[in-house]
Amino acid sequence: MRLIIEDITKRYGTNIALDNFTATLTEGVYGLIGPNGAGKTTLINILVGLIKADSGRVMFWEDAEKVKEYSKCIPVEKLGFLPQSPGFYKNFTAREFLLYMGALKNCSKKSLKKYVDELLESVNLYEVRNKKIGSFSGGMKQRLGIAQAIINDPKIVILDEPTAGLDPRERIRFRNIISSLSTDKIVILATHIVSDIAFIAKEVLLLKKGQLVKKGAQEILAKEIEGKVWEIETDGKNIISYMNNYKVSNVANTQNGYCIRIVDDRKPEQEAVMVQATLEDVCLYYFGEV
Repeated sequence: MRLIIEDITKRYGTNIALDNFTATLTEGVYGLIGPNGAGKTTLINILVGLIKADSGRVMFWEDAEKVKEYSKCIPVEKLGFLPQSPGFYKNFTAREFLLYMGALKNCSKKSLKKYVDELLESVNLYEVRNKKIGSFSGGMKQRLGIAQAIINDPKIVILDEPTAGLDPRERIRFRNIISSLSTDKIVILATHIVSDIAFIAKEVLLLKKGQLVKKGAQEILAKEIEGKVWEIETDGKNIISYMNNYKVSNVANTQNGYCIRIVDDRKPEQEAVMVQATLEDVCLYYFGEV
C-alpha cells in the first residue's frame, strides 16, 4: 500500500502555502511537524478534498496488483479524518453519533451496530456509550473522533492537531490508540507538539514555509545533526546571553547551577560538551523553534 503525494503546490495570492510538496508513504504513523503557518493544514485540506491544489497530484493504491488511482485528493472511501476542531452533536449519545456517522459513510447496516460497540470498546468509551456527548471531556471527544474516523475501516487516517488541549494522561492514551491503528493503515498526524509523535512515528516530515525540508526516521534525522548539539554548565548569570545568541532547546536546574542545551553548527564555548540529538533538537535546528 502506498500513498504518493507529487508536486503539490497551493498559492493564496502571492503567498505560497505549499511549494512542490512531494512524499511517498506506506503503512505506519507519519508525524507532520512544522511551526504555525508552515502549510500543514493546507496540505491536509488538499488531501481530504476540502480545497484544490493549484498543481500536482495524489496517487494511491492498495497493492502492486491494482492499477494506480490518480486523483487530486485521497479517494473518500479510503479516508478517515479527524479535523483540528471536530464538530459533535452534543445531544447525541456516543453510540448514536457513531451509528449516524456509519450511515453517512455507507457502512454495512447488517454489522454496523456490533462494529460500533467494538469501536467504543477500543477507545475506552463503551461504558459511557449511552451518555450524551455534551457531557464528555475533551479527551473523551477526541477518542470519539478517532472512532468516527476509522468507522469505515479506511486505509488512510489523517489527524490534525489531535492532542491539543488534552491532559498528559489523555495524550498518552491517545498515542496508544494511534499506534494500534498503524499496522495496516497509513496514519498522518499533523502537529507542532514534538512529544506527540516522538514515541510512535515511523517517519517524520518537517514542513517549513510550505516546503518539505526533511523526511525520515527520527534516529536518522538525529544522526544528521550529530555534532551540533551541546550542553553547558553555568551559574545562571549568562543564561539570557546564551538565549539571545544561540538556539537554546532547554535550560535545566542542576546542583551547581544550570545546564543549558544548545543547537548550533559550532561549539558555543570551550567547556561545552557534545550530546546526542533528540527530535526536539532536530526541529530546533531546522525551524529555529520547538
